[in-house]
Amino acid sequence: RSRGLGDVYKRQSTTTAMKYFLSAGEASGDIHAAELIAAIKRIDPKADFIFLGGDLMAREAGNAPFIHYREMAYMGFSEVLRHLPQVLSNLRRAKEQLKAERPDALILVDYPSFNLKLARYAHDMGVKVYYYISPKVWAWKEHRVRDIKRYVDRVFAIFPFEVGFYKSRHDYDVTYVGNPSVEEVAHRKTNLPSREEFLKRHNLPDRPIIALVPGSRRSEIKNNLSVMQAAADMYPDYMPVVASAPGIDLSYYGYYIDPGTPIVNNATFDLMHFAEAALVTSGTATLECALLNTPQVVCYRANGVKLSYKIMEKILKVPYVSLPNLIADAPIVPEMLVHLCTPKLVGRELGNILPGRPGHDNQLEGYRRMREILGNSDAAQRTARIIVEENSLEKKESERK
Repeated sequence: RSRGLGDVYKRQSTTTAMKYFLSAGEASGDIHAAELIAAIKRIDPKADFIFLGGDLMAREAGNAPFIHYREMAYMGFSEVLRHLPQVLSNLRRAKEQLKAERPDALILVDYPSFNLKLARYAHDMGVKVYYYISPKVWAWKEHRVRDIKRYVDRVFAIFPFEVGFYKSRHDYDVTYVGNPSVEEVAHRKTNLPSREEFLKRHNLPDRPIIALVPGSRRSEIKNNLSVMQAAADMYPDYMPVVASAPGIDLSYYGYYIDPGTPIVNNATFDLMHFAEAALVTSGTATLECALLNTPQVVCYRANGVKLSYKIMEKILKVPYVSLPNLIADAPIVPEMLVHLCTPKLVGRELGNILPGRPGHDNQLEGYRRMREILGNSDAAQRTARIIVEENSLEKKESERK
């Protein structure tokens, strides 16, 4: 039987402070890992954190990452190959830190190509390994489940369907803790400025907005932003506004947008909230947009060729790529992928979800069904409780010996 938090507090008062090592290689991972750090600290105030991650994690942990995710966020075979010396250096440094610090637990956040190598190293050292936010093995590279079963002590799933996937296909039990975006979005909505303040803060005129959210990597921005701009230009009553990503110089966006198109910095969440509709590159932002109740079209142009789409169809093991559709197991939001991601086709789907159009209310109803499926659990708090409790018990037993 699981013990209460009071027992955990009592045990910790007689043991050495716990040390947690976290690895998050992307902006979305930084958000989720920061929430988890905050939740662990509420239970274990003396906890010590070593991490690869970003500024949000640093704020909660009270110390800087030894590797910032900006040095890690490489996507796709060609991009990884070009930065292979950096990737290998990051992995070597992470292993050195693990060996030097010998943490009580390693907590991995998505980013599987890198993190599963770290999991193996930690497992061989005898360090307990947790995976918070399972890799999307249900979509592609299912063979990674072998390494997860071998090197990871517990997986925390954030989508309900992941429990059945792991159990039925691989006889592996994972723990569903709820989706962290539900709690994060609800919390962040309470701190939003008024629309008037938002417009003033970013020097925007008072016009209805179409948010352009092209992703956090240069390759995503290069492939998608010009298509988004052209699609939004089809509706001159609306103002397209670009959401910039951390670590990307604002001048880079200028290559792919019209002169004078506004860019908001460090305000993607606010922008999606105040927009009438959004064009979003597939990823965590699609789920946040849905939880904010902003209608969206998902855009993902890799190289724009039909062959790439056919190859992707063969590789992917799921019928959808966007999180709202995957969670609901239904086409809530239109997915304009690869050769379908053209200004004309994206613009047509965008027009259908603007206020007063048929797709607008249909999408909002789909969002409602999606939220029901996700539930309202505080994923970070539940995960933190399990990690702290398990490691406190093990540490107490170890010190007793």
